[in-house]
Amino acid sequence: METKLIIIRGNSGSGKTTIAKRLQSHLGSGTLLVSQDTVRREMLKVSDKDGNLSVELIRQIAEYGKGKCRFVIVEGILNKNRYGEMLSRLMKFYHPKAYIYYFRLTFWETVRRHNMRLKKTEFGEEALRTWWNPRDELGVKGETMLTNDMSQDEIIKLMAYQLENDL
Repeated sequence: METKLIIIRGNSGSGKTTIAKRLQSHLGSGTLLVSQDTVRREMLKVSDKDGNLSVELIRQIAEYGKGKCRFVIVEGILNKNRYGEMLSRLMKFYHPKAYIYYFRLTFWETVRRHNMRLKKTEFGEEALRTWWNPRDELGVKGETMLTNDMSQDEIIKLMAYQLENDL
């Protein structure tokens, strides 16, 4: 079975998890979703610091899906400095079937989107500002930027088109 890897990254509150879940639903059975928050916060209960256990476990789970699942989606903030080497290994492991997406949003758009979700009571604008990491793109060939003006439906449509047409 040919497996396609989809990496979805961006700042907290940008819409990564929502898009990843919608894409998983769209792609259907045989789609493995590996969420950084689930692995790091729920499974391991570790802080997002250099060398934390989640980096290696995310990679191992994502690699497990190759040849077993049609699609593997890895989503999270996945800061380039902390997760970049692991993501590079995954992209090489899945080459040439790796699709990379980055939410390049303004800070204010991220705040707006955060305020529309259930987690808005867990933290606010001040926390988002301290975590904000502008322009954390991986800078790899084919990395697709998701911008302020793109709706969820447009993003899913774009991703589905790229996956179906091997773009």
